[in-house]
Amino acid sequence: MNKKFIYLFCASILLSFNLFAQSTPDTLQGSLDVHFNALGFMDNREYSAFVPRSRTYSGTRTTLDFGINLDSLNHFIVGVNGIHEFGAQPYFLKVDPIAYYHYESNKWTFNIGQFPREGLLTQYPRALLNDTLRYYRPNVEGLLTSLHTKYGYETIWIDWVSRQTATDREQFLFGDCGTYTPNPKGPFYLSHYFLLLHDAGNSSTAPQPGISDNGAAQIRVGLDYSHRTVFDSLKFDVGGMLSLERTRGVDGFRVPKGFVASAFISYHKFALFEEFYGGQGSHVDYGDSFYEKSTYNRLDIIYSPFVFKHIKGQFIISIHSSPGYIGDSQQAFRLTYDLGRKVLKRFKTDNLL
Repeated sequence: MNKKFIYLFCASILLSFNLFAQSTPDTLQGSLDVHFNALGFMDNREYSAFVPRSRTYSGTRTTLDFGINLDSLNHFIVGVNGIHEFGAQPYFLKVDPIAYYHYESNKWTFNIGQFPREGLLTQYPRALLNDTLRYYRPNVEGLLTSLHTKYGYETIWIDWVSRQTATDREQFLFGDCGTYTPNPKGPFYLSHYFLLLHDAGNSSTAPQPGISDNGAAQIRVGLDYSHRTVFDSLKFDVGGMLSLERTRGVDGFRVPKGFVASAFISYHKFALFEEFYGGQGSHVDYGDSFYEKSTYNRLDIIYSPFVFKHIKGQFIISIHSSPGYIGDSQQAFRLTYDLGRKVLKRFKTDNLL
């Protein structure tokens, strides 16, 4: 891995800690709380363009964790996140532990450990991080720090995918994303997304594929008229995408480039999302395979039959069009339930800090 990146990432984390240290909690009242949330999904994909991915994903993912809150800024969270696929035995396909330190102030967020990606990295375009990660890899294992201001946010993160052993390769993702709004009251915004997968060898001396790097970046400019018209949401953006692909010692970086554009509109329970890509096909390991095509268009027709305080249900019909394959389809229903954090006990933390 590039040593300059390591130094830069560590410097950013140290800077974050320095800024955190300048903040003081607004209360020394601690608490113990519990949090439960769940995701049920039925996602049927009928793809002629990608037959191996033409399958049905179905199951439930449930999360239970406990938080020890030392004050309004410092939190420790431990728990489990398990997935069951309908009809599968044993009951849980996989159970992922949750264990992390969480710092949150008015401007800064910092996580270290194994923590949910939901709400932190789910804004990434599917071209970079595909939507099945929500089902099968819901946690980030590493570090994340984010700065929020009235002009937008900036987030940097690193996620360990595989630890190096005699048989397993060292793999980790790192990235950066953010949105800048020069006038908080205006519709114009600029957003960017970047990630890179570093895939090194295992620790054995046997011949093996070389070290590879794979990632992508997007820059978009857009207009957000949400709540400025009769529609609940109304957003448009356009931009460029490039991917970074190489195997060290075999070739240099291949940098396919393309154009991206998207639009999202919602009114009450109905919404439409459309995204277009045109250019050179990009192979991004954790991205959606459709972006390997020279052109691709996706239209999502979304209906939310019920939206309550803790429950949200959505039907989504997606139509995928790529060269030679017009009308590949996807039908999904997702139900999310989030109880929120419930305080079990309060305690004084004067002697702990």
